[in-house]
Amino acid sequence: MYYLQDQTMDAIARELRTSRSTVSRLLSAARDSGLVQIQIKTPSDRAPELERAIRRRYKVEVHVVPVADTLNEVDVLDRVSMQAARTITPLVDSNAVIGVAWGSTLSAVSRHLTRKTTHGSTIVQLNGAGNTQTSGITYASEIIRRFGTAYGAKVEQFPVPAFFDNAETKRMMWEERSVRRILDLQQRATIAIFGVGSMDADVPSHVYVGGYLDSTDIDELEASGVAGDVATVFFRDDGSDKGIVLNDRSSGPKLEDLRKIRRRICVVSGARKIKGLRGALAAGLATDLILDESTARELVEQESASSDPILGFLNSLDGL
Repeated sequence: MYYLQDQTMDAIARELRTSRSTVSRLLSAARDSGLVQIQIKTPSDRAPELERAIRRRYKVEVHVVPVADTLNEVDVLDRVSMQAARTITPLVDSNAVIGVAWGSTLSAVSRHLTRKTTHGSTIVQLNGAGNTQTSGITYASEIIRRFGTAYGAKVEQFPVPAFFDNAETKRMMWEERSVRRILDLQQRATIAIFGVGSMDADVPSHVYVGGYLDSTDIDELEASGVAGDVATVFFRDDGSDKGIVLNDRSSGPKLEDLRKIRRRICVVSGARKIKGLRGALAAGLATDLILDESTARELVEQESASSDPILGFLNSLDGL
């Protein structure tokens, strides 16, 4: 009535036999929940153009969040997380199994979630969070709890280490019935929600600063040419993961198992994550991508440069 029929709030209030303030609250709730989304189109808005380019190249549904170049990385993350929360909520239905990876980005997204009533839905943690300094339960469970609270869903934590000391220990642990139950639930997921981890990000990925990796692990990842990770599973910028030894000890889902999930929502904030993002896209890990405009522009420009050597050379001159 308000957006499509151009009725005033007073007219709507009279027709619904309620107060104008109630109508105002309903309109605010519609915007906050993502039921109504408002976009401002300006002549200089490059978001639609960037979305088309990324969609065409990587075959993903994409939402580019316009942000000013003057914003710092924390503010950019907040804007992207807000858009991600509004994009995710309409996709969540009853009887869904939703896999959620913990991390700095998903922590921010979880704080912006709005309530949606579902029935028979489950939020399952995709990777363990324990390390030698902490159980990780408080950090990871808070993220998972917020998702569960927002959608009225059952919450299933994954109380295992993020990385095992030995691959054989992990193999034996995976045979335990209590662990097997969570693994089976992960494989039944209809939606997966995750960020991309990066050692170079301005807002550091929690896996790299939270005591999960020691100097030997970092050296090993660099020697393997690792570009980033999803749910503590690492890959190179071409999307390959063969021969990355640390993955044998990781509690996160194998990349081939992650690709089996029908809807895979990747949220990325910050151009310093571009290398990891390209790797994740090359690996086919995402069906939906939500990212800020600067990162989207960098992604498109890098892709153009790699496909056109002359353009790449000119872009390198432009950066000097």
